Amino acid sequence: MKNNEQVLEEAFSDDLFEVVGRKVEQSEKIQRPPMSAFKDSWIRLKKNKGAVISLIILVIILLLAIFGPNMNAYKYYDTDYGAAYQPPSGEHWLGTDKFGRDQWTRIWEGTRISLYIAVLAAFLDLLIGVTIGAISALKGGKVDNVLQRFIEILVGIPNLVIVILLIMLMKPGILTITLAMVITGWVNMARLVRAQIFKLKGQEFVLASKSLGSSNGRLILHHLIPNTMGLIVINMMFTIPSAIFMEAFLSFIGLGLQEPLASLGVLINDGFQGMRNHFYLMIYPAIVIVAIMVAFNILADGLRDALDPKMRK
Repeated sequence: MKNNEQVLEEAFSDDLFEVVGRKVEQSEKIQRPPMSAFKDSWIRLKKNKGAVISLIILVIILLLAIFGPNMNAYKYYDTDYGAAYQPPSGEHWLGTDKFGRDQWTRIWEGTRISLYIAVLAAFLDLLIGVTIGAISALKGGKVDNVLQRFIEILVGIPNLVIVILLIMLMKPGILTITLAMVITGWVNMARLVRAQIFKLKGQEFVLASKSLGSSNGRLILHHLIPNTMGLIVINMMFTIPSAIFMEAFLSFIGLGLQEPLASLGVLINDGFQGMRNHFYLMIYPAIVIVAIMVAFNILADGLRDALDPKMRK
């Protein structure tokens, strides 16, 4: 006589059922190949049309800054008083200034210098800010207190005052402007990195690494910094346009680069003086600097959403 279990087995035998839609041997296969964090972020970034367009604009501007000054026979410092204030033409594509210098060459030479100053300042901010922020958060105690009091002193001093004082003490130039920006520019990066590492230092993977004997240097380089990379990249993307604007502002008020050097601030200052009769001298460098700043900010927003899925709507 069959018991209840045997009756149930016969009633619900595997032969009576069939897997629909896919084969049994494929049911446990991974349907999607493994994807790195970088590739996943890149896929999300490509879905943001504004960020992609901004990236394309920045690449075009960068290429013109590299190759633009060599696309004609003029140098940014060449003068020709007989060709002063010429409007855009086939010979001078964007016209000439009061000294007969070719504006096409000077605009892209100025863009190159402005980008160089901004990227160098952002890199030094990254290097100093990340190092101090990581040490402050990981060490804690007296080390953190001393570093935070130092940061509070720098924050209490207006950035523009420090920049102007340094430029008055040193000869105006690329190095002077870069140092002036770096003195207080790293503070925001240090604060952000410190706050993020404070959140991470108590998590399980950090405690496990400590229990296995990892040094503080290894913790910072292999565990903490990689997990704050998204925050660091986004902050850098906002730092670069801020540095470009600061350089342009200093050059515009006469405290930045000096003639015959060209930067976007110098060109806008020259164009402002002759704007009434020769508007093209100001409109072209203004378009370039606005395009750079807007593109960097839109790209930074896109990177924020791509690197941190929690920020997505």
